[in-house]
Amino acid sequence: MTQSNLAENTEKTAVEATHADAPAKPIDEGKDMPLPHDPKVVFLGGLFLLALLAGANVAKEVVLPIVLAFILKLLLQPVMRLLERIRIPRALAALSLIVFLFALIGGLGELLSAPAANWAKRLPEGLPRLQERVRVVSTPINAMSHMMSHAKSMVSSAPNKNAQENPSAGFSSDFEASLVDGLQKFASEFLTTFLVLFFLLMSGDTFLRRLVEIMPRFKDKRQVIDISQQVEADISSYLVTITIMNALVGLATGLAMWGLGLEDAVLWGSIAFLLNYVPILGPLTGLVIFLAVGMLSLDPLWMAFMPMVIYAGIHVLEGETITPLLLARRFTLNPVLVIIALLFWDWMWGVPGAILAVPMLAIMKIISDRIRPLAAFGHFLEGETNPKQPS
Repeated sequence: MTQSNLAENTEKTAVEATHADAPAKPIDEGKDMPLPHDPKVVFLGGLFLLALLAGANVAKEVVLPIVLAFILKLLLQPVMRLLERIRIPRALAALSLIVFLFALIGGLGELLSAPAANWAKRLPEGLPRLQERVRVVSTPINAMSHMMSHAKSMVSSAPNKNAQENPSAGFSSDFEASLVDGLQKFASEFLTTFLVLFFLLMSGDTFLRRLVEIMPRFKDKRQVIDISQQVEADISSYLVTITIMNALVGLATGLAMWGLGLEDAVLWGSIAFLLNYVPILGPLTGLVIFLAVGMLSLDPLWMAFMPMVIYAGIHVLEGETITPLLLARRFTLNPVLVIIALLFWDWMWGVPGAILAVPMLAIMKIISDRIRPLAAFGHFLEGETNPKQPS
C-alpha cells in the first residue's frame, strides 16, 4: 500500500466517524510562533539533544549505516513505486535495486582502482617536484615532514633505517597501510548499509502504517502522513537533482582534464562527481587536489594552474547558479547553519556525515515546520527567500 493510498484510506475511515480536520500544513509565518516559557523545558530539551548526539557518536558503527540506508531508501523509493506499478513483487524489486547498486559501485571501483593506485605510487615520488614548484608552501611541507618523522621515531621502538634513508618509502608504506585500514572499515559499513537498505525497501510503508494506527486523532494521522510525504518528496528531489548535476560536473571535469592532456580523465571526473556531494568542503578539497595534479603533471608553470582554474569555473557555474535555481523552491536553509552542520557531522561521522548533513538538516526543517511546538526552530533554520509579491 503506497502513502497516497494510505492517506486516502485513513481519511475515508476518519470522515465516516467524524468530520475531517484539514491536513497538516507548515505553520503560517504571520502567526505568533510558540516559544517555551518554562526554563525546565529548554534545559531538559538541551540535555536530551546532547544525550542523543553522544549516543550517535558512541554508536557510530551502528547508527551511521542505518541513517545512510534511510536516506538511500528515500532516493530509491520512487523507483520502487514504479516497479510496483508494473506488477513486480516488492522482494524482487528490492533485490534487483540492491544488485544494481552493487554492480554499479563494483564496476566503478574496478575501473578506478588501477589509475588510483598508480597515482598513489606517484605521489611520494612527486613530492620533491611539487615542493620545488610551489616554493611558497615548502616551509610547511618540511615542518610537516619533520613532525611525521619525529612522531614515527617516538612510536617505533626500532626505527627503520631504510625509511630514514628514503623518506618517500616510509610515506608510501604509511599511506598504503592507512588506505587498507580505511577500505576495510568502508567495506564493513558498506555491507551493513545495504543489508539495512534491503529490509527497508522490503518493508515499504509498514512503519508509516503502524505510526498512523497508533495516532489518537485523525488530525495527528494526517499530520504524520503529510510529514512523511513531504520528507520523501523533498529529499528525493534533492538527491536526484544533485546526483544529476554532480554527474554533469564529473563529465565536464573529465573532458576538461582530457583536453589539458592529463592522464586518467575518468578518475578526475569521478573525483569531481564524488566531492560535489559534500557542499563547500568537497569543492575546496577538489581545488587542492587539482592544483597538486597540475603541479605534478603539466608544464609550463602557468599551465599547471589550469586544472584548478577550470574545476573552480565548473563548480561556480553549477554550485552557485544552476543547482540553487533548481532547488530554490524546496530548500531555503540558512547557509551559516549548513556549514556548521557540515563541520559538525564531518567531525562526528567523517565524510559520510558531511554527505548526510544537508539531507538531515532539511528533514529536521520539514518536521519542525509541521509541528507547532517546533515551528520557531524550523523558522530559525530557514534561509533568505525572495519577498512575496503583494496580491
